Amino acid sequence: MNNQIYETIISRSKLELAYSCSNIISDLIKKSLTSKERCQISLSGGSTPSEAYKLLGKEKLEWSKVDILLGDERWVDQSNPLSNSYMLRNTLLSNSPGNQANFLPVPTTDCSSPKKSAALFQKQVQNICDGNPPVFDLILLGLGDDGHTASLFPGEDALNNVEDWVVNTNGKGLERITLTAPVLSSAKNVVFLVSGHNKKLALKRLLDPNESPKRTPAKLVNPSSKIIVLADEDSTSD
Repeated sequence: MNNQIYETIISRSKLELAYSCSNIISDLIKKSLTSKERCQISLSGGSTPSEAYKLLGKEKLEWSKVDILLGDERWVDQSNPLSNSYMLRNTLLSNSPGNQANFLPVPTTDCSSPKKSAALFQKQVQNICDGNPPVFDLILLGLGDDGHTASLFPGEDALNNVEDWVVNTNGKGLERITLTAPVLSSAKNVVFLVSGHNKKLALKRLLDPNESPKRTPAKLVNPSSKIIVLADEDSTSD
């Protein structure tokens, strides 16, 4: 049985969900910077957080003290619309003052292979974050309809990897680079962002203390603090 505590906050619309996500990230950045000189956050890709990132980029925060990394990335060129870096650059980082943040994209096709990309990104994460595993102040995660989070998919060998902080995986036909469960679980704050009727079963499984992480890899994320789940009515309605 998994004893992880979840706090679910339900929004009535996707717009309200975007505002809720932006506000929570903003508050956690402010809180972090009251106790340390720099704040390290890991953000998720996908269509759900893009609206939140547009709002977040307009927030008047001390962005020059914020290091932004991605929890996972597809192994494609960063100019490819499938790239999470591409999405982030066209949302949060396209607005002022958000564009003052220090963004460290996952090295992808600049490297000769996905495994080399993973090794290089692991070094970047270790250089930016303290701790072993590296500790982020905040990690924002999505939830796939198959129960995956970051690029930790059901059946992947990476689910059992507790030695590496970044690995190469394959999901939905694409090579990917992802943080592993030990890093995701070491974050001071973890937030899941879930939207859409197709996520209803996956969310139900995530919140079920008896659910197996083999079927729902998102269950591998077990920080010492409670996990905040931001969801819309479509993903929670009966």
